[in-house]
Amino acid sequence: MNEIAAPPIAAATKALALFLLGGGVFTALALIPGQSCNPGRPWWRARGLATDLAYMAMTPLIGPVLRAVSLFGIAALLLSFFSVEQLYDHLQNGRGPLTALPFPWRFAVFFALLDLLLYLTHRLFHTRLLWPFHAVHHSAMDVDWTTGYRMHPVNLLLGVYLSIAVLIFLGAPPLALAIFAPIDAAWSFFVHSNLNWTLGPLRFIVTTPAFHRWHHTAPDRGGETNFAAFFPVWDILFGTFRMPAGERPSDYGVVEPGFPQGFLAQLVHPFRAARRKRG
Repeated sequence: MNEIAAPPIAAATKALALFLLGGGVFTALALIPGQSCNPGRPWWRARGLATDLAYMAMTPLIGPVLRAVSLFGIAALLLSFFSVEQLYDHLQNGRGPLTALPFPWRFAVFFALLDLLLYLTHRLFHTRLLWPFHAVHHSAMDVDWTTGYRMHPVNLLLGVYLSIAVLIFLGAPPLALAIFAPIDAAWSFFVHSNLNWTLGPLRFIVTTPAFHRWHHTAPDRGGETNFAAFFPVWDILFGTFRMPAGERPSDYGVVEPGFPQGFLAQLVHPFRAARRKRG
């Protein structure tokens, strides 16, 4: 459970290391002719980069808190069925249907189930109730690897953290969580990067930059497609897959007029929007 309860300083150190690595890799790739999806728009000139960097600084600090909230929230729901001692034993020693599987299969099932949960919650965030929080992520007018950081705390809590918490109570092994964390960060960098990579036939097996960039376009262009985080099979099965041959998306940022672009304004905007609707 160390990965779930990682202190903010340790999480911030890991985040800084990932940023330095990501910055080096995607800076080098951006300089290679013919690799960019949208040439002439490198990440260090992206509109909204300062906002992305602010989210980058915030996430490691609040991540441990959001993880704890998601775990305790589910635990509170389960107290009607289990005692406190049983829940503690469940978390410390691992219980649930996944524990009967050998680790390789346990990790594979964990990864597949997590990706399905992420797909479903992602689609929920495109509904009217939750969209104001997810609109923060879609506010980026230039999409590049730093855009992966631009996530409202409510989006993080009800998305990846809650999905992981559900799987913990199903018996996901702590080692799987430790393996998943850097994979998740690196893959988020990759799919948001300004690359034209489709990976050929692998585009039907794993998500790619060309796949995910369509998701950041207008709804009639592809913004209501390509919800999968890792495996496009969910989009294929549910009819939301889009990869038009020979086309590249170029315009991004799907929010209502006047949507704030600053970090602090974006944090409070969804709550103000909800208040206006109630009024």
